[in-house]
Amino acid sequence: MEVLIATSTTDFDPTEVAVPWKLLKEAGVDVRFATDTGLAGYADQRMLDGNKFYFLKPVLMADKSARDAYREMRHEPAFKSPISYDEIRVEDYNGLLLPGGHSKGIIPYLESAELQSAIVGFFALNRPVGAICHGVVAACRAIDPTTGKSVLFGRKTTALLKRQERLAYKLTRHNLGKYYLTYPVTVEEEVTATLQSPADFIRGPSPILRDSPNKLSRGFTVRDGNYLSARWPGDVYRFATEFLQMLRA
Repeated sequence: MEVLIATSTTDFDPTEVAVPWKLLKEAGVDVRFATDTGLAGYADQRMLDGNKFYFLKPVLMADKSARDAYREMRHEPAFKSPISYDEIRVEDYNGLLLPGGHSKGIIPYLESAELQSAIVGFFALNRPVGAICHGVVAACRAIDPTTGKSVLFGRKTTALLKRQERLAYKLTRHNLGKYYLTYPVTVEEEVTATLQSPADFIRGPSPILRDSPNKLSRGFTVRDGNYLSARWPGDVYRFATEFLQMLRA
């Protein structure tokens, strides 16, 4: 069984990439990677060292288990030798993972026509697709040429909440400017605009505590057929666990 994780070359969220990678690898799944440049990517450094987060470090930066998984993943041969988006052959993979990130380095990932075409292909073949945080933006921008609508049209989804994005910006703008605003429009606003109904965007309970392997109930996901979505790194263990269940099914 083989899964593709698509990331940006720079600034991806280490938790949302490394934790699913580690869980899938430990389950015997062969994980491959694709980046916009075809070069090995690297995560948003601030998520790893907490630079200028100050007292918000425990809330905003990746936790120790995610940082450890990221360090391990960086030595993985598949991670060091990704393909480019235009080399993706959808039929070669059993599933696709779309992680997030919010620093400006992820923009080529979010705006790639080649990746969007591949995403359409995964949905067309009904292969499992998992998207978390800004990864849902990559999915919602994938337009099915047979309908002229997003592949998420008619589906239920969640994503990074507007209140999460705005709060992170307000708490850090003095030191970090617009670091937490990838675009002027929030993730929730853009994703909701592509859905059949605003009611198809599911916010879930307040995202306060992060989940963990032993506390999956703290996480929140929305599943619609073979499509799974989650909101932020605090949902990642439940997200990765449920994605693995989808693959096995």
